Amino acid sequence: MTSAPTRVPGPEDPALAAFPDATGIRLIASDLDGTLLDSLSAVSARTARAITDATGQGLLVVAATGRQVTQVPSALAACGVRYIVGSNGAIASDVAEGRILFEELLDPAAAAGIVAYLTAELEGVRFSAVRDHGTHHAAEPGYLDLLTARERELWWADLDTQDLASVVSEPTLKLTVRHPVLTADELLVVAERSGLSGFTATTSGAPFLEIQGAGITKATGVARLCALLEVDAAQVLAAGDANNDVALLAWAGLGVAMGNAVDAALAVADWVTGRNDEDGLAVAIERTLAQVRTA
Repeated sequence: MTSAPTRVPGPEDPALAAFPDATGIRLIASDLDGTLLDSLSAVSARTARAITDATGQGLLVVAATGRQVTQVPSALAACGVRYIVGSNGAIASDVAEGRILFEELLDPAAAAGIVAYLTAELEGVRFSAVRDHGTHHAAEPGYLDLLTARERELWWADLDTQDLASVVSEPTLKLTVRHPVLTADELLVVAERSGLSGFTATTSGAPFLEIQGAGITKATGVARLCALLEVDAAQVLAAGDANNDVALLAWAGLGVAMGNAVDAALAVADWVTGRNDEDGLAVAIERTLAQVRTA
């Protein structure tokens, strides 16, 4: 990894000619929100074409997301995307075969500990647990009131309201934490101040804090999938924009940060492409394919 990534203002800038060596890339692991998807949560025509070209040439394209498998746009399957690493690395699915490849859950004791701490520290904080391979959400009373209108429209249908003790009583893929005033990043500061262990907390640009099992990140999830697919880290191009992408960008042989990425992602990236609304991911894939074709 390099310490000073090439920074560019947009996908058509001449500086993009300085693309790193990608001739050995076999797998592209991409974040969704803020990276593969535009600001309307859609896959642009150029990005879809680039992904289709990549999978058509034998590269594996993997969605590495904080979302659940059921929340990944169906358009990706049409582009040849077969594997999904969801819930920030806690689960992986083979879409073509309709099966879960692995799943790592947050222990109820660890969840109960951080929930008790945050509840004591923050009046109005609310929690929801992701269960059943990401198909079901158990939320405490008041959590639903904190959802944005867009979230309700997109996917918050399968949610049961339960008392808080029930929410944390079972192993969970991911615990989400919301507050009526504090941002996700502010909630992260409070969680890290607890000194508790047994979990990994992160943010993704979404309006909630995300808590997975101990040591679980997108990097560990993609690495585990790559082991199953016999792909080395050096053969992976990873793209992302948020704090939950940082470990993945640092782990991959070629880390690509979006032009809209947070500073922590920019700092570990080998290269910086255009913004998600400028087809920045498509640019990186196109540059990769140009090298692979001539190798």
